[in-house]
Amino acid sequence: MTQASAEERYSFGIYEKAMPPGLHMREKLQAASRHGYDFMELSIDESDEKLARLNASAQWKRELADAIRDTNIRIPTMCLSGHRKFPLGSSDQALRVRGMEIMKAAIRTAADLGIRIVQIAGYDVYYEPSTAETGSFFAENLAKSVEYAACYGVCLAFETMETPFMNTVEKALEFVKSINSPYLQLYPDVGNVTNAFQGDTPRVVQDLRCGKGHIVAVHLKETKPGIFREVSYGRGHVDFDACVAETAKAGARMFTSEFWYSPDVDWEAEMEKSFAFLHSKLERAFSGEI
Repeated sequence: MTQASAEERYSFGIYEKAMPPGLHMREKLQAASRHGYDFMELSIDESDEKLARLNASAQWKRELADAIRDTNIRIPTMCLSGHRKFPLGSSDQALRVRGMEIMKAAIRTAADLGIRIVQIAGYDVYYEPSTAETGSFFAENLAKSVEYAACYGVCLAFETMETPFMNTVEKALEFVKSINSPYLQLYPDVGNVTNAFQGDTPRVVQDLRCGKGHIVAVHLKETKPGIFREVSYGRGHVDFDACVAETAKAGARMFTSEFWYSPDVDWEAEMEKSFAFLHSKLERAFSGEI
């Protein structure tokens, strides 16, 4: 029996924001292809530019669909971080209303583009204090969001974040079990989970293990103690061998390299180095070496 190809065992993608923001979408997909990635994750952050994508014209969507077909690079996931500015649990009703508008528009956009998974941030609030009330508002709007997503066949999946509200898989899983819908699952960030446990790999592995059967994708991000962004792979404290191996055992088959473009470095070289670093971890895990 011949060994299954990589794409039959797992798929490995790149976060859109690893590339210069001025590139056209087709150019970003071409870059992902050049460097060996299987897919690109679309970003909908809190900027006006990215949020405007939720009201994009039919022509923009057709052009993106054409670029996906021509480059053979899929966009199966969306990172929806726009709720940092418009949180579902805000004490300000106007912000909650806007947050729900963004959620519904993101789900419809995902359906239009063939995106299967919308990663949602595990924040009740971000720019204001988290309270019992904000947690209650979040839970209420989350339930409404999942019902809406089910209408479109789009899966919402929690990212574990850098705040105590939902910085572990175990905390995210409480909401998943409470909602009890196939349209709400987990999309953990191994860097954030590692920081939640101060780099204690056995505890990180145990936390990831509890998500078995619910992890639809994984963010592979490097972190340092108290530092959650812009840490180069191999220069932080994330045990990627252990994290990839454990999430693979838990059923994950989609993995995304998450890092950010910097004008101070050669972004194509960074994409190449990141691919080499993480691809080796994936290959070892899926060949049974770790």
